[in-house]
Amino acid sequence: MEASSDTIPRKLLDWYDAHARDLPWRARPGTEAPDPYRVWLSEVMLQQTTVAAVRGYYAEFTRRWPTVEELAAAADEEVMAAWAGLGYYARARNLLACAREVAARGGEFPGTEEGLRALPGLGAYTAAAVAAIAFGRRAVVVDANVERVVARLFALDEPLPGGRAAIREKADAITPATRGGDFAQAMMDLGATVCTSRSPRCLLCPLAARCAARALGEPGRFPVKAPKKARPARRGRAFWIECDERVWLVRRPGRGMLGGMRALPDDGWHSRADGSGEGPLDGPWGHAGKVAHVFTHFALELQLAVYLGDRCDSLGAEEGEWWPLDRLEEAGLPTLFAKAARLALADTGELA
Repeated sequence: MEASSDTIPRKLLDWYDAHARDLPWRARPGTEAPDPYRVWLSEVMLQQTTVAAVRGYYAEFTRRWPTVEELAAAADEEVMAAWAGLGYYARARNLLACAREVAARGGEFPGTEEGLRALPGLGAYTAAAVAAIAFGRRAVVVDANVERVVARLFALDEPLPGGRAAIREKADAITPATRGGDFAQAMMDLGATVCTSRSPRCLLCPLAARCAARALGEPGRFPVKAPKKARPARRGRAFWIECDERVWLVRRPGRGMLGGMRALPDDGWHSRADGSGEGPLDGPWGHAGKVAHVFTHFALELQLAVYLGDRCDSLGAEEGEWWPLDRLEEAGLPTLFAKAARLALADTGELA
């Protein structure tokens, strides 16, 4: 069955008007105008991250920095600390760069895809989403939810990622000239709540009669995905150095893994190689266990070593900072190092 591009927008928008999700960054259909700053902020946060995970971060960011100018004026370390735990930390660095560029232009976001693409950190998807949702432009907005809906509507069986060109072409064919933002969000909502990855709720779908995958009797088969490659496994060490109710923290380089974040010192592990095993002090070291963490491209097993010596004064201020243990949550450690810190605090009395 071939989906009809002329009826899909009408049916989908009628469904959206009745069933749109109530999200803190979203303007309800036919009500207030969207705030471009909040649309942009939410879209950056939602990249490869669930709505449930984003809600609290979005609320905190908009409480602390309610305008793009206030975000632009924030200190890098404050923003990076507020982002801690949300993952994909390059997004936070790009967020600041973009906010400062927009503030320098007078605080107004460009209203077109082309103009938005010129801003730091805005790729094709984010520019299209902001153009459509914040400014009502006709734009082809394809996230993972939309990808799934379109692949099923047209039973597109070319495996991903190669099949994305055909999915985008079909998404373009059904995108209407008006209500661009509502249509983009309707497609997202349909994928998130009805046309789900597992057990799609076809009986509730406004597009069921037009869906080629449903007509085939196997909507769950689409989109077709290429076999996943096994993630390489890496090993490293992190080091807990405590002195006078303070712990030694370092600032990671601005680029690369967890760039710009405060962290425990480590032995230089990265996505392509294990760490050296060497710490910032000669030792002695106690073993406090290990933590596991999965990044996008590799899995890491991080051994935690706790310093048992008395040479803390040999650490130079240019290399890091002493952070009070009773304020450790304020340091904004990324998830990996927050796990290691909890392990250290729990196990320092039981070291091997």
